[in-house]
Amino acid sequence: MTNSSTDLDLDDVRTIRRRLRFDRDHPRYKWIVLTNTTLGVLLTAINSSIVLISLPAIFRGVGLDPLEAGNVGYLLWMLMGYLLATAVLVVMFGRLGDIFGRVRVYNLGFMVFALSAVALSVDPCHGGAGAMWIIVWRVIQGIGGAMLTANSSAILTDAFPANQRGTALGINMVAAVAGSFFGLLIGGVLSEWDWRAVFWVSVPIGILGAVWSYRSLHEVGIRSAGKVDWVGTITFGLGLTALLTGITYGIQPYGGHATGWSSPWVLTSVIGGIVLLGVFCVVESKIADPMFHLGLFRNRAFGLGNFANLMVSIGRGGMQFMLIIWLQGIWLPLHGYDFESTPLWAGIYLLPLTVGFLAAGPLSGWLSDRYGSRPFTTGGAVLAGATFVLLLVIPVDFDYWLFALVILLNGIGCGLFFSPNTAAIMSSVPAAQRGAASGMRGTLFNGGNALSMGIFFSLMVIGLAASLPAALDSGLRAQGVSAGAAAELAGMPPVASMFAAFLGFNPIQELLGPTGELSKPGVNADALTGQEFFPHLLTGPFHAGLVVVFVSAAVMMFLAALASWFAGDKYVRDEEAELTEADELALEVTPVPVR
Repeated sequence: MTNSSTDLDLDDVRTIRRRLRFDRDHPRYKWIVLTNTTLGVLLTAINSSIVLISLPAIFRGVGLDPLEAGNVGYLLWMLMGYLLATAVLVVMFGRLGDIFGRVRVYNLGFMVFALSAVALSVDPCHGGAGAMWIIVWRVIQGIGGAMLTANSSAILTDAFPANQRGTALGINMVAAVAGSFFGLLIGGVLSEWDWRAVFWVSVPIGILGAVWSYRSLHEVGIRSAGKVDWVGTITFGLGLTALLTGITYGIQPYGGHATGWSSPWVLTSVIGGIVLLGVFCVVESKIADPMFHLGLFRNRAFGLGNFANLMVSIGRGGMQFMLIIWLQGIWLPLHGYDFESTPLWAGIYLLPLTVGFLAAGPLSGWLSDRYGSRPFTTGGAVLAGATFVLLLVIPVDFDYWLFALVILLNGIGCGLFFSPNTAAIMSSVPAAQRGAASGMRGTLFNGGNALSMGIFFSLMVIGLAASLPAALDSGLRAQGVSAGAAAELAGMPPVASMFAAFLGFNPIQELLGPTGELSKPGVNADALTGQEFFPHLLTGPFHAGLVVVFVSAAVMMFLAALASWFAGDKYVRDEEAELTEADELALEVTPVPVR
C-alpha cells in the first residue's frame, strides 16, 4: 500500500517500525533469522541434487535396473519430482505467506520437510513400489521445500535494514546455490555406505530446524488482506507442470528419433503448458486480488533482474549435468577410476566450483550494499559466460588443474551474480508483496534448474546423434564385434549411452553383455569392458555435444549480463528518510502487534 500523494510505501514504514521495536528487545534476532533461513534453504538445495549422484545406489537398493527401458520413467521422476514441486508451488506459498504470515508458512514447510525426510529414510518397499515410495515422498518433500524457499527471502528482507540486506540475502543465496554442489559430494559419500543414508542425513537437521523455527521466528512483516486466487493458482501450477514435464520427457527417444520432441505427448504438454500460462497472465491482469501482481514486471529492477536470474539458473544447472557426465563418463575412467566409484569422485573433483561460489557470494552481497548491484551482477554473469567458452577450449581429456581453475572462476562468477541479484529483486518490491515476489524469484531459480535438465540433455543428445553412432559402429567392429551386433548397438538412441555414463555404469558391459556377443571367439571382451574403450570412443562425439551445450549456456550468461546492466544499480531505500517523510506527512501508520 502506498500513499496516493507520494511514493512512500506505508507497509514498508510499518515493517521498519516493527523491526526497530523488535530489535530493541531482541538485538540478535535478525542473526537468528539469517541462521535459520540459511539452514532451511541449504537443506532444500542439498536435497535438490543429493539424489542426482546417488541414483545407482538407490536403484540397486530397491532392486531396479536403471538402464532398463521401463525404468527410465522412475529415473526421470526421481530427478524431476522434487524440482517440479519446488518450482511450481513457490509463488502460491509466497502469496499465502503475504496473506497468512510468512513465518507461519515457513514453519509449516520445515515440518513437512522433516516428516517427508523420515518417510524417505524408511522406504519399506522393493522394486517399482520402492521407487514410487521415493518419488511420492520426494514430491511431498519438494512441497515443504517450496514453503521454505518461497518465504525465506521475504522473512530476511523484513528482518534486516536496507543497508544490510545484500549481505544477509547474499549469505542465504550462497547456501541455496552451494547446497546443490554439497548435495553431490554428500550423496556420493553416503551412497557408498548405504543408499538410505542419502535420506537419513536430512532427518536430524530437518527436525532440529523445524523445532528451532517454531520456537524462534516471529512475524515482523505486514500481512496483506486478501484471499487465495484459486483460478490463478491452478492455471499457473498446471501450466508450469505441463511445460516442465514435456521438456523433460523430450529427452527420451521417440519413433526412431534421438529425442522425443516429435512426440505428440511432449508437444501437447509443452504447447498446453504455454497456453495455460498465457491464461494465467490474462486471469491475473483481470482479477481484483491476484496470486501475483504482474505489474511488478514493469519494475525494471524486478523484471530484468528475474530474467537474468532465469538465464543464469538455466546455464548453471545445465553445466552441473554436463560436468558430471564429462567426469563420470570420460575423464575419471580414463584416469583409472572404476565406473562404480565415479559418482563419488565426480563430486570431489567439482569442489573448486563450490569453493569459488562460497568465496564470492557473501563478499559480493556485502559490497553491493555499499556500491550497488550492477557491477557485480553484470561482471559475474560475464565471467561465468567466459568460463563456458574456456570449457570448450580445453581438451576433453584435460589437465585437472586447468579444469579446476576454469570451474573455480565459474563459481566465482555465479557467486558474484546471485547475491546482489537477489537483493536487488527483493529491495525493488512493495513490502506487502515480498512473499509473492520471493516466490516468483524462486520459481524462476528452481524452474531454471528443472528446465536445464530437459534443454541441455536434449542438446547433448542432438550433438551425440550426429557422430556417436558411426564412432560406436566402427569401434565395436575393430574389437571383433559382428557387423549386425555393432550396427544394432550403434543404432540405439544416444541417450542410453549417456544415461549409462551419467549413472556410473560401464555402458558397453550393460548394453552389449545381454547379447552374448562378448563371449564369442575373436571378440576382445577385455578391451570392450575395460576402463578406456568407451571413454575414448565418446571423446569426439561428446565434444561435439559440448559445443552445442556450452555455446548455448554462454549466450544465456551474456544475456543475463545485458539484462543486469539495464536493470539499474542501487534500489535500496533510505529507511530513515522513509520514516521522516511519514512523520512529516503526519501519516497514521497503525502499529500491528508483534507475535
